[in-house]
Amino acid sequence: MENLQNTINELKKIVENYDNIVFFGGAGVSTESGIPDFRSVDGLYHQQYDYPPETILSHTFYRHYGEEFYRFYRNKMLFPDAKPNTAHLKLAELEQTGKVRAVITQNIDGLHQAAGSKNVLELHGSVLRNYCESCGEFHDVKYIQETSGIPKCRKCGGSVKPDVVLYEEGLNQKTINSALRFIQKAQVLIIGGTSLAVYPAAGLIDYFQGDKLVVINKSATPRDNHADLLIQAPIGEVFSQI
Repeated sequence: MENLQNTINELKKIVENYDNIVFFGGAGVSTESGIPDFRSVDGLYHQQYDYPPETILSHTFYRHYGEEFYRFYRNKMLFPDAKPNTAHLKLAELEQTGKVRAVITQNIDGLHQAAGSKNVLELHGSVLRNYCESCGEFHDVKYIQETSGIPKCRKCGGSVKPDVVLYEEGLNQKTINSALRFIQKAQVLIIGGTSLAVYPAAGLIDYFQGDKLVVINKSATPRDNHADLLIQAPIGEVFSQI
């Protein structure tokens, strides 16, 4: 415990000394808000679904089995009552004080914005945005929840698709380019709540060339050996002490 406190104190010093910090986060940032990582949801999908989550959340599956896609999606991907936790709130506060320049997230839950962060780059999109594939009409997450089967556009009757990057789909190039610029210019890159297993998103951190690489994650990541500061603890617990 003393060792954890020492590393958190080191993080405090880094945050005090630098004003160009970029945060790169994943599912672990939102688990403390009650949003489970869909890959390890609860083991129940073996009983409820005939395919693993990665298959269901693929572009091919969405196209061929839309109703089953949405059954999983509504049940496992939408958490409208989730609230920002300490990590989200602290990052927003650090942005307001000019410390954090950007939050780059692999999450699709919109909690960084709900906490007050303005410059959020969503690599994998957001469940809060949904568009008709025919006319482009916007539909909010409430509409997706209230409909059944494949949601149809209120305007033209076309199929509505979440603005979420599915497996087999490419990331938005504009978002990637913006994330790269922030990472390349950052003095400090804090990686939090991600195992860095999902590519191409995880590959973005290769472009960091600043002073301090900080990794905060409960389990080991491929970047632990490269980190100037490694904190193996829940990110909310760590950020609550900064």
